[in-house]
Amino acid sequence: MKSGKRARLEAHGWRLGSAAEFLDLTPEEAAFVETKLALSQCLRDRRVAEGVSQTSLARRLNSSQSRVAKMEAADPTVSIDLLLRALFALGAKPKDVAVAIQKRRVAAA
Repeated sequence: MKSGKRARLEAHGWRLGSAAEFLDLTPEEAAFVETKLALSQCLRDRRVAEGVSQTSLARRLNSSQSRVAKMEAADPTVSIDLLLRALFALGAKPKDVAVAIQKRRVAAA
């Protein structure tokens, strides 16, 4: 956020902070959420880059298109295990997963 906008909001009584502060997350909980968001974004980016539809990916995973959509939206019902399985089904390597998580952490910092 631009500093001018931040100053105007604070001058009108608004308090600004992070999602982790708003939700009162512990550092461990915040790291878990960031990791899940990184994996979900990586999954969507890789699927689109490879020209694979959600339906096609769902077939590879013996799942449904709606489940893949939830995976890409980081739905709370989706496990990190399933996100990793989907990434590996698209040809991701462990190093690719690590890079995706690291990029998200750098961007969040």
